[in-house]
Amino acid sequence: MSYIFTPRHRGGSGPPLVCLHGFTGTWRMWELVLPALERHHDVLAPTLPGHAGGPRLREALSAETLPDAVESAMDQAGFERAHLVGNSLGGFLALQLAARGRASSVVALAPAGGWGEKDAAFHRTLDFFIEMRELMATLAPHADAIAATPEGRRRGTEMITTSYEHIPADLVAHLIVGVAGCTGASRMVDYARQSSWELAAGRIDCPVRIVWGTDDRLLPWPAGAARYRHEWLPHANWVVLDGIGHCPQLDVPLETAQLILGFSAR
Repeated sequence: MSYIFTPRHRGGSGPPLVCLHGFTGTWRMWELVLPALERHHDVLAPTLPGHAGGPRLREALSAETLPDAVESAMDQAGFERAHLVGNSLGGFLALQLAARGRASSVVALAPAGGWGEKDAAFHRTLDFFIEMRELMATLAPHADAIAATPEGRRRGTEMITTSYEHIPADLVAHLIVGVAGCTGASRMVDYARQSSWELAAGRIDCPVRIVWGTDDRLLPWPAGAARYRHEWLPHANWVVLDGIGHCPQLDVPLETAQLILGFSAR
């Protein structure tokens, strides 16, 4: 099957809500929660620069590259402020945008950047992403066949979920091909290794909910949340999901949608 990658999705009506995916993903990472969210919100889900279907990366990367791109997408959508939802890298971006005054609320699912300053696991995670992209580039021509079997779907999602049975085969295949098509991965990893990953948490003036699965294999709980828990956002609304992986929106979409909607409605 030929896969088409688009730069954004928009649907629904109501107060604006923006969904930001994680590293090497696309906006379709939110596909299983979009129907519920769109019953209550005007939802914008962009694909980030350097990712499959997203805009090209600028030549020179900086700490502003991705948040500037999301702000531009919000401006084009007519969103001065919005409820922001992000997973992993997208969660960190949502919090950066909140510090810029663009958020009505934030729900961050296992946001990146929270590891301790001397935690070497961060570099192992970046190594994993490079290795995974190389592997997915090899597997991408066979993505449909892989996703057609339960074992293929399990192995294709085992690093980001603990439950795979309900994830449609075409979405699993899309995720495989999308990782392979993340053309900016190497440059972003190189930049991430030397980035300070700073967050101006004191400037965040909106409600923040942080959600973390205890079986997260990419940003393990609680080490992956260290700076959020102890330095940046210790007084946020914390939700810990027992037995859930790195992408709750794929793992437990109904519960995740409820966690988002229950918070944005406050």
